[in-house]
Amino acid sequence: MRWVSGCIAVLLAFGWLLLHLKSGKRYHRLRSIPMEGLRLRKFAGPVLLLLEKGGMGGRIPRFFIRIQRSLQRKYGIRYSSERTLLFLGEMFSYTWLLLLLGSLFTALSGERSGMLLGGLLGIALPVALIHDLHRKVQLREQRMMFELPELLNSIVLLVGAGETVQRAIIRCASSRKSSSEHPLYTELSVLIRDWESGDSFQQAFENFSKRCSVQEVSLFTTAVLLNYRRGGADFALALRDLSRLLWEKRKAISRTQGEQASSKLVFPMVVIFLIVIVLVGAPAMMMLNM
Repeated sequence: MRWVSGCIAVLLAFGWLLLHLKSGKRYHRLRSIPMEGLRLRKFAGPVLLLLEKGGMGGRIPRFFIRIQRSLQRKYGIRYSSERTLLFLGEMFSYTWLLLLLGSLFTALSGERSGMLLGGLLGIALPVALIHDLHRKVQLREQRMMFELPELLNSIVLLVGAGETVQRAIIRCASSRKSSSEHPLYTELSVLIRDWESGDSFQQAFENFSKRCSVQEVSLFTTAVLLNYRRGGADFALALRDLSRLLWEKRKAISRTQGEQASSKLVFPMVVIFLIVIVLVGAPAMMMLNM
């Protein structure tokens, strides 16, 4: 077993070295694309080369498309294919590294558990990365949906006070500079930069809706594009109705989250109850036996 695991470790290490030399600076520009959470970006060249030459997107299209859609919803459509390749490279780099470490451990110690543990972690860690990506996407969309009714209320008040739609949105974004890390206000800042760069109102809002990829934001964009030329009472009334609808949806989601949180506490409470019973009942049982 030691000899087999040693051969596997040598093959993995030597194969990585050969692919690293072959990839060279091929993916230097690809690795410079901004994307958070990538810790093995500099060492993913061999895996990226294998993914590209092996036609990963054509062999398992559903898996590839699912990850690409999640990355599009988080980072936008631009560079979505490149980010998908980077994410897959990160995943399989962890698998390669864990298999190598597991094989080395088995070769040095003779314990079969090293390869087994390396293989299990090599499968579990990529699955955990995919799950974490989907969770972050859901959290981003939820934060946008929760903040959107408050943004609508502010825009309605400013438009009702005589501001134009553009000025109202700029004032709302500038007044929330402390919330610059909030995904909704980040996208609003990009929307304002698009206006300043010369994009039309309609084009900038359509791009804003595509970047957010949230149904509620699409409703907001549609309401603005259909009614902003009218202005005045008609525009404010349309946004007020949409705001009321989004507030009701926000309340329903908050209620559901509260129910889920209370249900998650049932198991810990049962465990604590059993521990209390044991602590209280053990001394009584011991006294009876005496």
